[in-house]
Amino acid sequence: MEMQNYILQTKDLCKHFGKQLVVDHVSLAVGTGSVYGLLGPNGAGKTTTLKMIMGLLRPTGGEILFDEKPWNRKDLEKIGALIESPALYGNLTARENLKVHTKLLGLPDQRIEEVLETVDLKNTGNKRASQFSLGMKQRLGIAIALLNRPQLLILDEPTNGLDPLGIQELRELIRSFPSLGITVILSSHILSEVEQIADHIGIISDGKLSYQDKIDKGEDLEALFMKVVSENRRREGM
Repeated sequence: MEMQNYILQTKDLCKHFGKQLVVDHVSLAVGTGSVYGLLGPNGAGKTTTLKMIMGLLRPTGGEILFDEKPWNRKDLEKIGALIESPALYGNLTARENLKVHTKLLGLPDQRIEEVLETVDLKNTGNKRASQFSLGMKQRLGIAIALLNRPQLLILDEPTNGLDPLGIQELRELIRSFPSLGITVILSSHILSEVEQIADHIGIISDGKLSYQDKIDKGEDLEALFMKVVSENRRREGM
């Protein structure tokens, strides 16, 4: 049997805010080359977990492994992320926004054209980011996250507020990433979206990872999700 390589694992990851335990011994296993859907109701602990992986929050307990070694800040060079809304300069074009970041990261200008091609924003010309649709803004945020050629891309609720066309364009983009050597962690509470994109899922409910497995084509994710969340709440006596 083939050994699975994991680009990211968390082991008993915990986070307290004051006395409240928001992330409760979460052990994720994200296979290299997968699209991993992290599901859970709003407020379940998904974003907090992702912020710890990104080094934006310090865990209270547990550990994070990147590429099967203990996580350190240098690993952030290999991780791209779009958490919440992209931070864009509204008065700048797509190219100018990317230029700000290539200068900061010390990257060549050719990366700008490469990532614009990847996210299909090459033909935006002199249009300012403030005039972009929400879907275009999300794609530009992803382009910024791709500049440093990450091995892992973290997307937190990327389809929030998008119209059906924007969702479809983003779905196709995310599906293309594994063929470019990029593993994706996608957090969402929109089950139908994850069903169409992810090949593995984890379900976080009340701060606990209540389910983690491969997702089969045609699997009824909504029924599975409701079962896992309600069983977890019953166990917790909620």
